[in-house]
Amino acid sequence: MTEIRTPTPQDAFELLLAGNQRFVAGTPEHPNQDATRRAEIAPSQQPFAVLFGCSDSRLAAEIIFDRGLGDLFVVRTAGHVVGPEVLGSIEYGVDVLGCPLVVVLGHDSCGAVGAACAALEDGMAPAGYVRDVVERVTPSVLAARAAGRVEPEEILAEHIRHTVDLLLDRSRVLAEKVAAGQAAVVGLCYRLADGSAQLVAARGLDAVAPAAS
Repeated sequence: MTEIRTPTPQDAFELLLAGNQRFVAGTPEHPNQDATRRAEIAPSQQPFAVLFGCSDSRLAAEIIFDRGLGDLFVVRTAGHVVGPEVLGSIEYGVDVLGCPLVVVLGHDSCGAVGAACAALEDGMAPAGYVRDVVERVTPSVLAARAAGRVEPEEILAEHIRHTVDLLLDRSRVLAEKVAAGQAAVVGLCYRLADGSAQLVAARGLDAVAPAAS
């Protein structure tokens, strides 16, 4: 689709998925990655989406969504756990930079989710600040199990949905933007083997486009 300077939340979502579909198909266009683009955006940035994802090395946002310089405002933590710095960064992307879309990006075989499941099974929490990450993922694991969702992909989906809801619950700025139709928050699950991003949750989209297959 043709890129526009001020996309709606739906426009931004479709633009992101189109890039992922190119990546999956092995036909990336590598847009906005040349010297001209670098010079163009040097004075200021206008990304079309905030990408809040896991820090996993296999989850490079601009690659898996076939985007380039200035397209995505990226925030990453292990297990996409939320803290004040994350909320402030996302609010900056939405309120200051005007991003109409926030994406929570999780993935299969997530080490943080696996560690939370293991800690609940054997009662042994990791040492250091890794423990803090695991403790922030644990509520999602418990919620999934309480609902009878025990498969790894079901637990991951619950954690992504929980993160989406947590962002809207804790950030008044983001919640107000979504309520006014100026922004949307979606949760995507990335499949490491085939490179596809599957839709898990959506808040604020009028019409949800199908996820990449």
